[in-house]
This record gives sequence, C-alpha cells and structure tokens, in this order.
Amino acid sequence: MEEKVYIRLRKKIRVKHNHLILLKDIAYLTGNISYLDKLDHLKIYQITEEDKNVSVIDGFHLLDKLIKAYPSLTFELVGPSQTIVEISKQKKQANILLVTAIWLLLFVGSAMAIINFHYDVSMQEVHQSLAYFFTGGERVNKPLWIQIPYSIGLGLGMVLFFNHIFQKRFNEEPSPLEVEMFNYQQDLDTYLINHENVLNNRDNE
Repeated sequence: MEEKVYIRLRKKIRVKHNHLILLKDIAYLTGNISYLDKLDHLKIYQITEEDKNVSVIDGFHLLDKLIKAYPSLTFELVGPSQTIVEISKQKKQANILLVTAIWLLLFVGSAMAIINFHYDVSMQEVHQSLAYFFTGGERVNKPLWIQIPYSIGLGLGMVLFFNHIFQKRFNEEPSPLEVEMFNYQQDLDTYLINHENVLNNRDNE
C-alpha cells in the first residue's frame, strides 16, 4: 500500500524573532503512516533578522524539502499553497499621552464631521419645521423635546450599527467595520503572498 501524507498549510502564523519553524507550526498532517509525529518536528525554516516583519513559506519549497527528507513517501498538498509568517516584535508599553492624543483627535474629528453634516442638511430648520408641524403653534428656535431624543438616538444608532459597546457584542453578525477590516486583511495577505514569496520574486527577475 502506498504511504501517503496529506498536508494542509495554515494560512497565517505568528512567531517570535529567531524562531525555528517546524512543520507542525505551519501545517496540519494526516495520512496512513505511523510516524506522523516525526514529520511534525521536521525543521522547515529559521527566522533571521533579514526576514524583518513578515515572511512567506511556499508550498512548493515545502514539498521539495519533504521529498528530500522522506523520498519513500508521497505527499499531497491541499488547501492554501502558502503560509504567511508574521514575525512579532517585542511588546512596548502603551504611551498614555499618545493614546490620549489619538483619542482626542478621533473624538474631535468625528464631532466635527457630524456637526458639518447637520449644518449642510439644515437639521435645525428640519427640527423647527417638525415642531411646528406637530404642535401647530409658534415656531421655536430650539425645540429641545425633538433635539434631545434625536441626539440620544443618534448615539444609540451608531452603537447598534457597529454592533459593539466596548467589548460587548449584541449578536454574532459582523459589523460593517469588521467586514471592511476583513477585506483589507485579505487584500494585504494577497499582496504579501505576491511580493514576499521567493518563487514569485524569482519569476519577476
């Protein structure tokens, strides 16, 4: 009976600097051999300073290494054909002043965007017209009984739209921001695969 090993590469892993990557770090293995554990500990790649922040392990190079190490086995690659290796840096303590400055910048920027939008669409005149329509009395410059609930509803609407309040989720559906972040990460991964893959770089030479 032919001894066959199926390999499914992980799409992405995160390692530390100078980490020695083993086969079990980047792939799931299955097959009809009794020494899969031995394959798990096969040395694949040594992270060096030249790799900087990211590296890509191509399935073709992996198969070449496996065939040389175990010529009697048949290997079949299923799933992703590359693994993106993110090399984590040493964690730095958060700078409270920097975080505060960024928070204030975002807060003021968001507030200005909302204020300018309401000014462009003449929201105050809309509220005045609504107050006059519902009451039929004199026009009021500041119909607070409409403006206050509207302001509260605006904040609640944003919370429901992003499906988060701090770490609390309202349901399992992703928020529009999470979908956009996912799409951005997919595009970034595709870029890394095309530009960090040694085989692709060799083809472009």
